[in-house]
Amino acid sequence: MDIAIIIATLAVAGFTSFAFVKAGMHKLRTPDAKLIEGGWGWVKSAPKGTTKFIGVAEVLGGLGVILAPVAVTVFNFDWALPLGIAAGAGLVTIMVLANLVHIIRKEIKYTWKMGVQILLVAILVTVLLSIYPTA
Repeated sequence: MDIAIIIATLAVAGFTSFAFVKAGMHKLRTPDAKLIEGGWGWVKSAPKGTTKFIGVAEVLGGLGVILAPVAVTVFNFDWALPLGIAAGAGLVTIMVLANLVHIIRKEIKYTWKMGVQILLVAILVTVLLSIYPTA
């Protein structure tokens, strides 16, 4: 196994984890009314509890994409790999849906950041699958 690929994967996983855990914690800690005041207009039209659900999903996904590669690489816990792949796939799903919401609401300034995050998570999942095939 190439050490450079492992280091790059862990670096992308670390960045991805940090970004999603931070975003998720912000959604969990901040009341919906305050998010709406801060310019998060989509929160107003979303069903009650959606923001908190997204926050929980982002925190869990963010933790999954860093803890699974570390568990597999450092501790040889091969059973953790499918969890990391599922976490990455879940984060990609969240980001695709978020992009759609922002495009529909004509909030294009947010979509480029999400596009970069989608790309990084997709690369991470692909590299993990190539290094540690689950089949």
